Order: sequence, then structure tokens, then C-alpha cells
Amino acid sequence: MTGDETDQVFGEAALGRAAQEAIEFVEPQGWGQPPQLFGLVPTSLLATSQPEWADMLDDGATLTVIEQEPLPGDPTGGSAELDHVLATTTWPEEVVGCALVQEIIVLPPNAESDLDGALEPHLADKEASDRAGRAAAESHPERRTARMVAAVLRDGHRITLLTLRPDDEDDDPFAANELLRADQLAPGLIQGLLATFDED
Repeated sequence: MTGDETDQVFGEAALGRAAQEAIEFVEPQGWGQPPQLFGLVPTSLLATSQPEWADMLDDGATLTVIEQEPLPGDPTGGSAELDHVLATTTWPEEVVGCALVQEIIVLPPNAESDLDGALEPHLADKEASDRAGRAAAESHPERRTARMVAAVLRDGHRITLLTLRPDDEDDDPFAANELLRADQLAPGLIQGLLATFDED
């Protein structure tokens, strides 16, 4: 990476656009997809180092999302395999950020007591507690499936966006839906993504 690319600063707007592009990349494949990881690379660097990609690069985007190999884990996420992959992932210096798209179950606020009841017998065992929590969420009558993207930059910028799956069977399952800001939703995942840039 040249000094110019090293010195280039990417803010929240660039990260938000990259996160949106990551989720838009996955949307045409429909629902029920496994988690998908992306590296975020300066578009100017790719234009210089990969001139054959020039026609595919978006000149208006300062960051380009690069699809990585599919990740293990069920579509609703939360798997130990996904945690392991993130814990063992590192990036070359050209990659200035990363994003993870995965499907999750979201519940209304009034479902908290139901989850507490399901988790209480398993609080001493984290894996059992996680399994019980997912099972309770997946069986809740008011559950909604959502697609979430969590994205981070090396410098600590982070963003989380969420889009809900249409709950009307007549809705187009491949249609793009409204993206909601949800930065409080996945702090553990954000920390896991940031840790992939640790130099230790």
C-alpha cells in the first residue's frame, strides 16, 4: 500500500455506504443464507493495483466491498463456528475494514420475560444458554427474521444496519427493504470484527 492510501481517512459515511453495499450484495440471493464476510478496500487502491477491475469499480465509492469465502453457521447466526472463524481471521494491510452480513431473529420488547425464563436454568453454561435463547426466540409467535450487517474500520469506526424480512407472504421476498440503524444490536459481534485487525 502506498503512503497516499495509508494516509487516507475513511469516516462514518464511507463505512455506512460500504455496509449498505454489503447487504445489497446478499439480498438477491434471498433469505436463508449463511453469514457472509466482506473485506473493505480503498477503491483508489484497487483501481491502481487491479486495472482490469476498472469497469466494475464504483467511482463514487471510497471503499469497495470484497466478498470472502462463505462462513460456516446456520442462517440465523450465533454459532460457535462463526465465533471461531472471526477469532482466527486476520487481514492484509490493504484491507481497512470488514463487514459481516447475517440473518438474525428479532423479538418485540415484551418478549424479554419469555427469554429470561428460557435462559435462567442455563446461566451457568454459556453454550447451553445460547442454545436455549435461540430456541426460545425461534419459537416465539411474534418473532421476525431480519438481515443485519455489522461493519468496522481499523480506526474503530463501526456501524450496524438492519432490514426486516417481509412478514406478508404476498410481498416479494427478494425486494429491497428499509435499512434501519441499529448500533446497539450486536456489540459482541462488533468487538469480534474489530479484533480481526488486532496486531498481536
